[in-house]
Amino acid sequence: MIQRLQTVFLVLASLLNLGAYFTPIYEKAMADPQLWIGYGLAISLVIPMILNVVCVFLYKNRKNQIIWVKRSALLQVVAFGFCVGVLFSLGGIGTYLWDEALGTGLVFIGLIFQILALRFIRKDEELVRSMDRIR
Repeated sequence: MIQRLQTVFLVLASLLNLGAYFTPIYEKAMADPQLWIGYGLAISLVIPMILNVVCVFLYKNRKNQIIWVKRSALLQVVAFGFCVGVLFSLGGIGTYLWDEALGTGLVFIGLIFQILALRFIRKDEELVRSMDRIR
């Protein structure tokens, strides 16, 4: 479980989602008068964070793990969309918005880590299938 590389990627993706809560992009989203933007960002960050941790413990059933990582990555894309929407509503990437861009970057890097984890889970599945063919 822990010695697998996809476990590291899933945990890093969860930590990056947690780190996005401590960036100004989250504060700006929660300060918006339309509360659905802030709550949408918060929910779309916390659900993939929880799903990634749950997926770490699904290592015995790789097909199920692949399905749940895909679902988590879809919600991560939604979180990235919320971050980009908040960033552009502030005026785009300018001289004073680098901190907000950092929060958006954390969410994007978390998505990259989820895609890498998915890739390594698939490699494990192919390795197990090839070993079954040899027997």
